[in-house]
Amino acid sequence: MALALNVFKTVTSVVPTSPVGIFTASTGYTGVVLLAQAANIGSDTSTISFSHERSVSGIAVTTEIVKDLPIPANDTANLLAGKLVLETDDILVISSNSGNNVKFISSILETLK
Repeated sequence: MALALNVFKTVTSVVPTSPVGIFTASTGYTGVVLLAQAANIGSDTSTISFSHERSVSGIAVTTEIVKDLPIPANDTANLLAGKLVLETDDILVISSNSGNNVKFISSILETLK
C-alpha cells in the first residue's frame, strides 16, 4: 500500500511539569509545524518551555524555541513565529511550571519525502 502524500495532524496536550515528547516526526515524511499555541487556563501566570530535539551521532541535541515563557492567566501564547521543519525522528518537547493549567495545540503537515 502506498503512503499518503500529505497527512495533516493535530496534536493536543495538557502540558506536564517534566519535559515530555509530544510529537515525533514519522519515518519517510518531513513534518512542517504550521501552528503551535499554548493556553493558560489557570488564574495565575504560568511559564512554558518548548523545544526541538534531534539525535546527532546518538546524542540528543535540544534546541529551545521558547524557554520559561510567561503566559498570563486566561491568555494564549504563539510559540512559533513561522513554520518549523521536522526531519524523521525529530521530537517536539514541552513542559510547564503548572501541570494542569497549560494546554497545547499544534497543527502539523507531514509530507512524503
